[in-house]
Amino acid sequence: MSVLDNWNQWKEFLGSRLDQAENDGMNREVIGDMAYQIGDYLAKNVDPKNEQERVLADLWSVATPDDQHAIANMMVRLVQKNG
Repeated sequence: MSVLDNWNQWKEFLGSRLDQAENDGMNREVIGDMAYQIGDYLAKNVDPKNEQERVLADLWSVATPDDQHAIANMMVRLVQKNG
């Protein structure tokens, strides 16, 4: 089973990668840019596996690039708060 199949596993996976990036000294701007790149890749190449991912994909598809950066940064904050 992929981490993309389960929303909670996906958030845990993102949280652990975020912790690793912060421990490696990455600043918030770099982390936000990476989150945007990951979101863009997923939106273009991966079918959503659950309803939460479907909502994110739908929002991403109608968002401006600035909105997409905001979505990516909110995902970073979500996993920080839940992690």
